[in-house]
Amino acid sequence: MIRRIIKINEDLCNGCGACAAACHEGAIGMVDGKARLLKDDYCDGLGDCLPTCPTGAITFEEREAAAYDEAAVKARMVREARENPVSTESLSTEKTLSMESRLTQWPVQIKLAPVQAPYFKDARLLIAADCTAFAYGNFHNDFIAGRITLIGCPKLDMVDYSEKLTEIIRLNDIKDVTIVRMEVPCCGGIENAAKRALQASGKFIPWQVVTVGTDGTLIR
Repeated sequence: MIRRIIKINEDLCNGCGACAAACHEGAIGMVDGKARLLKDDYCDGLGDCLPTCPTGAITFEEREAAAYDEAAVKARMVREARENPVSTESLSTEKTLSMESRLTQWPVQIKLAPVQAPYFKDARLLIAADCTAFAYGNFHNDFIAGRITLIGCPKLDMVDYSEKLTEIIRLNDIKDVTIVRMEVPCCGGIENAAKRALQASGKFIPWQVVTVGTDGTLIR
């Protein structure tokens, strides 16, 4: 199939590895000191690697490529997460539990949030499944602090958040996006809505997905 996919100019690549670290799908790897697209079907075409490249070595091209295989990407992520679990202590900036709220704006529900507000200017945006704050104990310190928070549950709200999120990202100067979801199938709705919004906005914004296990641990 013909689709949009990244292209890496190895002559411009300085081997810093920033793009490989930014590629959540594992499509980019370092080979002989240069970044390379390892698997076409791991590249979703969203381009979160582009803004991390300091030399402009990464661009988009339209070419014959295998379709993006989301199932294969998720299987790889789960496999790597179980082999290399993330320590919750390493993500915490505080060694002692703080009960202080880090929330800086209201409302927080996606369906109630305005599409434009002063607090969205130069914001680091957190899009989270509402269960995550209950499952992960240090949620305020590790995720809400320094970010504007939007929460939702597509299963309970029975709504596709992508249109609302697209408008928020398109109409405001968002610096980066963090998506936090639970390790349950229904949370795929909020992750997919956020990804579609990022793509539909027409902007290239750094983003990451963090998954919380049902036991409260971070698995990626």
